[in-house]
Amino acid sequence: MTTERRAVVLLSGGLDSSTCLAIARSEGFVPYALSVAYGQRHDAELAAAARVAQALGAREHRVAQVDLGQFGGSALTDANLAVPVDGAQTTGIPITYVPARNTVMLSLALGWAEVLEASDIFIGVNAVDYSGYPDCRPEYIAAFEAMARLATRAGVEGTAFKVHAPLMRLSKADIVQLGSRLGVDYGMTVTCYQADGEGRACGLCEACRLRRVGFENAGLADPTHYQPVA
Repeated sequence: MTTERRAVVLLSGGLDSSTCLAIARSEGFVPYALSVAYGQRHDAELAAAARVAQALGAREHRVAQVDLGQFGGSALTDANLAVPVDGAQTTGIPITYVPARNTVMLSLALGWAEVLEASDIFIGVNAVDYSGYPDCRPEYIAAFEAMARLATRAGVEGTAFKVHAPLMRLSKADIVQLGSRLGVDYGMTVTCYQADGEGRACGLCEACRLRRVGFENAGLADPTHYQPVA
């Protein structure tokens, strides 16, 4: 068994997951960053993830390939579905929800963690400033954690897997302030649901709105790179 405190950190390249990586490192974990190319239309975030992983000292950064786009069902994976802008969808689970995405991603992280002899996984889900996704709730994280202990050889042999969701109860402003203290350069992150090929944000989608308000409420300058106004 390794004596290092290893952790797999799910890293999308966005604001929240980048903060999670910084938190894992600050807590003494040796972070292994895992990004997932799942068929997202805003794949500029993967380039951002590579930048963040290097800047924040991840031991290793891997990109897993899982094409959820073949199923569609989300504006993030199906070009025929429009991303809501300017608060167009304010009730119910939004069309930007990707079916089973966090379950798939956590399962991949669990597999790598087991190989690494790591018992800790970090994910940047949030139940305060978020879009209402069912797989961002505390109940979901607890259920996955219990499943991880039942469904793996390591779990059966006594490893107590822990899914860390350190942002769960924080506002976006709290997250921005915390990450800034930990040295996260948010200018290199990409959060927008429809970022262009250069990673520039649309400034109109729900992800952009939450991010912008977070910097405003935190009293910090917004380093986001926006697309030119037509």
